[in-house]
Amino acid sequence: MEFVSPEGLRLDGRRPMEMRQIRGEIGAVAKADGSAFFEMGNTKVIAAVYGPREVENRSQQISDQALVRCEYTMANFSTGDRVRKPKGDRRSTEISLVIRQTMEACILTHLMPRSQIDIFVQVLQADGGTRSACINAATLALADAGIPMRDLVTSCSAGYLNSTPLLDLNYVEDSAGGPDVTVGILPKLDKVTLLQMDAKLPMDIFENVMQLAIEGCKAIANYIRELLLENTKQLEYRRGP
Repeated sequence: MEFVSPEGLRLDGRRPMEMRQIRGEIGAVAKADGSAFFEMGNTKVIAAVYGPREVENRSQQISDQALVRCEYTMANFSTGDRVRKPKGDRRSTEISLVIRQTMEACILTHLMPRSQIDIFVQVLQADGGTRSACINAATLALADAGIPMRDLVTSCSAGYLNSTPLLDLNYVEDSAGGPDVTVGILPKLDKVTLLQMDAKLPMDIFENVMQLAIEGCKAIANYIRELLLENTKQLEYRRGP
């Protein structure tokens, strides 16, 4: 199957190095301490953060830092096939762990000892790049909850199909079986917090694909910063002089 046309266009009309349209919204869940809605193209996710609060299970309490918990779920209507997924299936557990480890790298947990922070992420509509969208939504929700962080964490994927590096894969490209790299970075600190790759790639091609994903992460970081700034201005405006 041809994923890049002779004119250099992908199946959805994008250029190889073009991202899908991104949109974020802060405060999507009223009862949560922090929440956000994030979409990358047709992938739409919602994240809610509760905490820092008292640890529910005292045996899990950590004396010198906060306990971070994460739960990733997919709504039954999020994909084309209507199969009821059992709660806690292997894929959900693995992605929950990936998101938790990625977010732990940026949260200043030592400032909140003996407390717990719960991050809930749900995929409302899936079209490739769900874990990246979840990490971006979780970052926004943590910022909305006022939880101290070293830096924002942003995530994006890139792949390699038809001998062309492609940025931000959709579901059709993602399920084509080619190599795809998901990267999460702390943009200001210039550090990588997440790197996952399916299939193998020669080193020189891998560097190009990874660099492309990092550029995507930086573009998302700029967007998230602007969104948070705009949100702060609105809060100041509502508060009044």
